[in-house]
Amino acid sequence: MVKRAGGSLLLSIKIDRSAPQPVSTQLCIALRDLILSGGFLPGERLPASRTLARDLGLSRTTIIEVFDRLVAEGLVQSHTGAGTFVSEVLATQRPLPPQPERPARLQAAPRLSTVMAQALQRFGERLRLPHAPRAFTTALPAFDAFPMAQWARLSAKYLRGGRDEVMGYGDPDGAPALRRALAAHLRANRGIACDPEQLFIVGGAQQAFHLIGSTLLNPGDKVWFENPGAIGARNSLIACGAELVPIPVDADGLRVEDALLRAPRFRLAFVTPSHQQPLGSVMSLERRFALLHAAERAGAWVVEDDYDGEFFFAGRPPPTLKSVDTTGLVIHVGTFSKSLFPALRLGYLLAPPGLVDTFRTIMRRFVQGVPSHTQAVVAAFIDEGHFSAHVRRMRQLYLERHDTLVAACHARLGGLLEIVPTHGGLHTIARLPAGVSELLVSREADERGVTASPIGRFAIEPVADNGLVLGFGGVGTKVIEAGVEVLGQVLEAQANFNRQGRTRRNPASVATSCSLQMDRRPNPMQG
Repeated sequence: MVKRAGGSLLLSIKIDRSAPQPVSTQLCIALRDLILSGGFLPGERLPASRTLARDLGLSRTTIIEVFDRLVAEGLVQSHTGAGTFVSEVLATQRPLPPQPERPARLQAAPRLSTVMAQALQRFGERLRLPHAPRAFTTALPAFDAFPMAQWARLSAKYLRGGRDEVMGYGDPDGAPALRRALAAHLRANRGIACDPEQLFIVGGAQQAFHLIGSTLLNPGDKVWFENPGAIGARNSLIACGAELVPIPVDADGLRVEDALLRAPRFRLAFVTPSHQQPLGSVMSLERRFALLHAAERAGAWVVEDDYDGEFFFAGRPPPTLKSVDTTGLVIHVGTFSKSLFPALRLGYLLAPPGLVDTFRTIMRRFVQGVPSHTQAVVAAFIDEGHFSAHVRRMRQLYLERHDTLVAACHARLGGLLEIVPTHGGLHTIARLPAGVSELLVSREADERGVTASPIGRFAIEPVADNGLVLGFGGVGTKVIEAGVEVLGQVLEAQANFNRQGRTRRNPASVATSCSLQMDRRPNPMQG
């Protein structure tokens, strides 16, 4: 610690000799901060190099080196025989003094756009980082069943091959080989006839949603949005300034008649018709045509998220909305996050003819694209038939895991919840009895190593469904069965308190009591 003569504090400098940062750099940063914050006034003389060296336990050579750096930065001036002084220039150019501490939200708000500041306020709860696969985590494929040997072979092939193809920037619209392979796959498996030029390769479906929103929406534009619905798409559209109009969903998908009553004039509709997220329903053909007719009358766009569309358990997957579109208003979005694996960050946007030139310009001006090597490997994976074979195997595997979940719930949780079998995908829902809190059950399960997302988390406004979203794709049957046992313990504990007439207590108190009650029982997710 160095002090002025007379005992007044000059500065406090801490040098950590065990840190990877050189001591000269540490001292330079400390002196720079003191000068810029007003610790030293313009024209004031710095302590002599010998004094600083003695008090800090450093060599004089180190002190002189630091002074030279500060001179080079223009913060101090050295006068031979007189010493080193703070630059007089700082008298007129010194940065503003630090402001009193304020809440982070208030500090950040003036620096954000109005649209983003409002979006961040609406997002509410803090985002939780993903964890390792565990029972009932949604949107995770079966990592344990991925054909890693085939993938590694193709990856190595392209790393050894032409460097220009995999190391350059590549086509901003997407690798031509991947767009051709994808167009052929969509034609054969999803009933979509398109040209490769209509396809744009993006960094996952989330990026596609943001590109669509920022391209087609003005702040305040109304968007029909399924309620409950896809959280990622919801966040992207809100961040673009959209006014989301929550539309109820039933067994036939989005209720178009309700949407017309709530917002007859709308700019865009967002739907997951093949496997509604999160309820799992398939949009009926009647509803699909009603949606297309409504969009045509309003001059609106329709975004189809082909969520889980590849994984239909019995027969061919349902047709896409794009395959029956004669209006040219449907923008089809897909991803390889679940059909392959999420770390790819690879998706695609299929633009209608009227938007191809627009998206081509946007991709080339504003989007850097997906790594060329990744695109080359995926294209070969599709062309050699590995992708179709993998999807077929995964349909069977996910059906087995789905059936394990349904059977375990019937055997262990009868009367505690109603498991709803689904036609495909990687998740299903379970409805809870009236009076049982989905939020409390989710919180208690999470504490015991099980992810059971409440349906309400997917909703913009309250929905009638009280239940849980249960993923089954990413873990094996033993983990699924152990997870069902945990849910049984959680639900039994809450049912016991309800029977005892204690539901009027604060939910946090009930949660604590439930935890104490259940902690006496072995947790099947441990050991």
